[in-house]
Amino acid sequence: MKRFPVSLMVFLVLAGSWSFAAEPRQTLIIFHAGSLSIPFSRIAAAFEKENPGVKVEREAAGSRTCARKISDLGRPCDIMASADYSVINQLLIPSFASWNIRFASNEMVVAYVPESAYADEINAGNWYEIMQRKDVSIGRSDPNSDPCGYRSVMTCRLAELYYKKKGLAERLLKKDLRNIRPKETDLLALLEAGEIDYLFIYRSVARQHGLSFVILPDEINLKNPQYASFYSRVSVKISGKKPGSWMVKKGAPMVYGITIPKNAPNPKLALTFVSFVLDPEKGMKIMEECGQHSVVPAESLTYENIPAPLRKYAKPAPSVPGKEEL
Repeated sequence: MKRFPVSLMVFLVLAGSWSFAAEPRQTLIIFHAGSLSIPFSRIAAAFEKENPGVKVEREAAGSRTCARKISDLGRPCDIMASADYSVINQLLIPSFASWNIRFASNEMVVAYVPESAYADEINAGNWYEIMQRKDVSIGRSDPNSDPCGYRSVMTCRLAELYYKKKGLAERLLKKDLRNIRPKETDLLALLEAGEIDYLFIYRSVARQHGLSFVILPDEINLKNPQYASFYSRVSVKISGKKPGSWMVKKGAPMVYGITIPKNAPNPKLALTFVSFVLDPEKGMKIMEECGQHSVVPAESLTYENIPAPLRKYAKPAPSVPGKEEL
């Protein structure tokens, strides 16, 4: 058998080591809403395939919790994707981010499993009556941590207006307070284990996890922009930008937002990833398949601050004195 000279073998090993060192693996850090876990898992895998040598590290949490990891804890983050675009505006802009692109929509539903109490009875006309029954347990996420949490409160208050049932919202919201969790996806295990019967959650998440769900009227589900004025009739008091402060969130059609924080360790790669997410044939195609529909391009009051390569995915909003994109 032919033997290679020792000197040649050493050269090959050293050459291989040099090549590896010359092209280090790039890491992209993403904080995102829990409801983006499945689509962003697929998007990250597709992005890594298209960009060999890149590793995407995702961290899912309630959108407000994600924002506070950046603003309060100073955690490094390349991309922040929120289930409510206004979280970025209110908690990150202008100190920790300078722009925001709205990219997807969703809606609220009441999800359950076949084993849930009265699963064979519940429908769009009686869901709020069944959820009030003493032998029924319900769950929702924390309004101070998660947009789905304050949207659950809004849904209950809109239901009270829509069905003309005085006191309905408080009866639902005071029920089973022990079942409030930091983000909506934390409740899935409780539902599947039979610890709760019903939960307020996004339609996309219910669909992605194969759950049964009640489709709510557009006047309640925070989906339809045509009912924006009706949605704005309800509001929720939640924690503010600074500890001990508070802000009021008005009901509005739900729209997701994405940005690159100012402390991004790898801003150029982050720009490439955001472009991949917003591309209709790449990331947005996956979002659509997961039940989160595109709103690209949408108006943005931060349009002038959006990096030039991404401006095609947004539109400048009309300048209105005193108007805030909240």
